Amino acid sequence: MNMHQPSTFTYAGAPNTVTAPPLPASNAGWAAAALLFFWPLAFAAFNHSSRVYPLWATGDYTGAQHASDRAKSLGKTSLLLWVVFFVLMVVLYGVVIALAFTMPSTHG
Repeated sequence: MNMHQPSTFTYAGAPNTVTAPPLPASNAGWAAAALLFFWPLAFAAFNHSSRVYPLWATGDYTGAQHASDRAKSLGKTSLLLWVVFFVLMVVLYGVVIALAFTMPSTHG
């Protein structure tokens, strides 16, 4: 059985079947991105990423989806923070270089 397909469970003595929603993505890739781009967020991202399947397997489908979404958002946030820091560094270096060229020379 494919883990990403809906599962059907039939309980003994129960005439109805319960269909589980598909397993949400663990978004472990976004957790790895958090590790590369802004490591402090990686702890929470990997924690949420690793909780997706256990929550889904125990029937907490909304909790599993929330953990999946949270891991993804933490990875995207770390990427955004890295981009912001990178742009600020480029601007800072540009300002320093521009000031270096406009300063009068003190060499005689």
